[in-house]
Amino acid sequence: MRVLLVGAGGVGTAITRIASRRPFFDHMVVADYDSARAEAAVAALGEADSRFTARQVDASDEAAVRSLLAEGQCDVLLNATDPRFVMPLFEAALAAGVHYVDMAMSLSHPHPERPFELCGVKLGDAQFERAEQWRKAGRLALIGMGVEPGLSDVFARYAADELFDEIEEIGIRDGANLAVAGYDFAPSFSIWTTIEECLNPPVVYEAERGWFTTAPFSEPEVFDFPEGIGPVECVNVEHEEVLLVPRWVAAKRVTFKYGLGDDFIDKLKTLHALGLDSTEPVVVSSDLGPTAVSPRDVVAAVLPNPADLGELMHGKTCAGTWVKGAKDGRPREVYLYHVVDNQWSMSEYGSQAVVWQTAVNPVVALELIATGAWSGSGVLGPEAMPAQPFLNLLTEYGSAWDLREQ
Repeated sequence: MRVLLVGAGGVGTAITRIASRRPFFDHMVVADYDSARAEAAVAALGEADSRFTARQVDASDEAAVRSLLAEGQCDVLLNATDPRFVMPLFEAALAAGVHYVDMAMSLSHPHPERPFELCGVKLGDAQFERAEQWRKAGRLALIGMGVEPGLSDVFARYAADELFDEIEEIGIRDGANLAVAGYDFAPSFSIWTTIEECLNPPVVYEAERGWFTTAPFSEPEVFDFPEGIGPVECVNVEHEEVLLVPRWVAAKRVTFKYGLGDDFIDKLKTLHALGLDSTEPVVVSSDLGPTAVSPRDVVAAVLPNPADLGELMHGKTCAGTWVKGAKDGRPREVYLYHVVDNQWSMSEYGSQAVVWQTAVNPVVALELIATGAWSGSGVLGPEAMPAQPFLNLLTEYGSAWDLREQ
């Protein structure tokens, strides 16, 4: 297998460090808009592994991406950029006739009149509209294959196949006790993406109603996370699992709730009130004259890069899927989860916990595709694939998952 990895930020760099320990691929081209960042990711692996090369590419330039795929004789494009670049990379892969894997789906747009009741354009709609073209091409677009979405969806499939006869609700629950020394506000993941998913109307699925929306931060609940993280208040957040799971797993209700904390929520609400969450450019004065900038990009620029916070961070992050239903005629509740300790991920890979936890899952998926354990054509989510091979291989990678009866 020959891979084009687009995006050499925190997650992309962690992908190279994880993949370098595995023999399943022949070559990986690491590409980024910032060529220095791609070169640094490759250089950090040392000269012993010649399977990696660095290149520059603009992820929004479909022609340039197609050219790079052809030049590298690549079989698959792995997208490690932020969601703004999903569609040009997705389309470039289709046009080039290669497989495609991403960790986040095409962007949503709220309903123009009733944003907190009805869905407008949903996450992934633009990709699923192209499903037939991918099927006809005989190529696989595996979308939402990070940790959440991604591993959380694999857990949902595993629960349906192995643990339940009937599922009442699947709820993704994400929480952490991570702290960053010296910072009052230092998000552990891309603030651009965090603003997008937290301030958009959350989507909920109910079998009798379909997909619908609520107000941001709705339905707060306290969820007790394992391995010492403890109780964390979680709220509804827009997330891909709610749009993916019901397509392949029968459940009466599907939700996603994120443990944000009151302080984080208040800061997000303030950004929204000030218009600093907007992606629409505004004109500001500069030494070089009037310049158009996106307020959200300014917020991202003034905050520390999450990938650089690992040495200052301590604690654990937990991604998991809570499932309620019945097995053999008896009620059952379980929480399937994956915890990463920042001290472990930093000492073992030099990547902070949230970044590493996101990065390991697409590498596992690539290996399953390379060996033929996962296959298919069209636009598919992780829950369209058998769960057991993935969970077995994740454990082989040295990061075990677990299950807690509730």
